[in-house]
Amino acid sequence: MAQDVNRRWLLAEYPQGMPSTQTWRMEEAPRPEPGPGQILIRVKYLSVDPYMRGRISPARGYTKGVEIGGLMQGGGVGEVVASNHPDWKPGDIAESMGVGWQEYAVLTPDSDGRGGVNRIDPALAPMQSSLSWLGMPGMTAYFGLYDVGRPRPGDTLVVSAASGAVGQLVGQLAKQAGCRVVGIAGRDDKLAWCREIGFDAVINHRTEGDLTGAVAQACPDGVDIFFDNTAGPIHDAVMKNLANHARVIQCGRIALADRAGQPDIGERFMGHLIVTRASIHGFLVFDWWHRRDEAMARLAALAREGGIATREDVLKGIESMPEAFMRLMEGRNFGKQLVRLGG
Repeated sequence: MAQDVNRRWLLAEYPQGMPSTQTWRMEEAPRPEPGPGQILIRVKYLSVDPYMRGRISPARGYTKGVEIGGLMQGGGVGEVVASNHPDWKPGDIAESMGVGWQEYAVLTPDSDGRGGVNRIDPALAPMQSSLSWLGMPGMTAYFGLYDVGRPRPGDTLVVSAASGAVGQLVGQLAKQAGCRVVGIAGRDDKLAWCREIGFDAVINHRTEGDLTGAVAQACPDGVDIFFDNTAGPIHDAVMKNLANHARVIQCGRIALADRAGQPDIGERFMGHLIVTRASIHGFLVFDWWHRRDEAMARLAALAREGGIATREDVLKGIESMPEAFMRLMEGRNFGKQLVRLGG
């Protein structure tokens, strides 16, 4: 592909239910040029994350979504190829949540918050780690567990989507905090990976006939911390097994990806919450974005000490973005879903 062309994915329609290949359309546009104080990167990896489902819905969310005909939002990491910023030069590696589904992106390093640009040291870890354990998923696991879950030695923690980008980190961090960790996932190979990285027990939610009973068996003293990445039937099963003073971190609802914008219909647990005196906290990592450096330093230190192991699921080429997203929504990915661009 000529270097003066920028291939990018635009939103073609708001999907009803699960997205499909018709949800986006690819456009070829001229390669952009950076303005004053900006840099241009050639994207090397794009991140694929569950939050993107909310960005392609017309329903009101915690931030503005993608309009029809707009560039699909998403994070990425790449090499600076042109710079009009005094602190950045060609060859530097930059990561940002504001890259979008495209091959080239203009970024503004002095932006604040989640739209900012982070300098990546590839000697510290592979650059794609900045989209995984050393990036937003790592922050999600770190602050969701430590600040909201408040783990104590001897606690029992259950995490759903346990082999995913966030779940695999939550389990390992909880083990280091002295917790007993139970992972829920939908494939035996994913559960085997959870066992390999130290989980104490695992549950296959697709093959278990009595999910509530399976959680009770795995957690005979109840669930002290529930890190929920899925919602749906898994949420209901774990809620019925909460211990007194349990902490529930409601981080995601990927099990409801085919029902975006529709009511989340299920059991109500108000009485159970009163009895157990449990708390539910809706978690959004951007509330902790000002403490990003704290999480990154701690996670990098743990990695150097051999305390973190992760899986990646990498597809190749900008053409693969819709497929990668649908793999994530349907649970066909294994680990952090990424797309590698270029050679």
